[in-house]
Amino acid sequence: MINPLTLLMPLKPGTSPESIIGTLKANQDQVNSALKEIGTVHFARFLLLDRSQPNLLPDLKKTLTSDTLVLGVITEYDGDFKPYIQAFAKNLGDAFDSMLKYAIGGDALIPVRENVPEFLAYLSTVDASQHDPNQNLDAAYPQTVQEILAKFSSP
Repeated sequence: MINPLTLLMPLKPGTSPESIIGTLKANQDQVNSALKEIGTVHFARFLLLDRSQPNLLPDLKKTLTSDTLVLGVITEYDGDFKPYIQAFAKNLGDAFDSMLKYAIGGDALIPVRENVPEFLAYLSTVDASQHDPNQNLDAAYPQTVQEILAKFSSP
């Protein structure tokens, strides 16, 4: 069963968009490797939003620091929430640590590998997919990542 994850993490006042962008770029290779290793993620992306902008897009030319940034992590994954997050805490704990230092309430979760129950609880509060009206949305197809890879991977 395919499940959505839509993390919307408000960032600390005074956060620089450039620092978030740099952190995401610095962790990109590790994230890509973990996605392949975990093998249950259909897609994943990061999204930087600014609540003060009418279109929610940060104005990187004008914004040196902001009190209104939100970091989004959007994925579709196979299986249940808890094992999925535990796998990411294990494989990407350092990457999450580097992102959570900017998130409101994130300091209490660092290091993620040593605070998995707290990390799970926090993510439950910032995962829009677990809250109305965003719950129980259907997937476009029922196949798992592994079924798709088995069908379309070269021998």
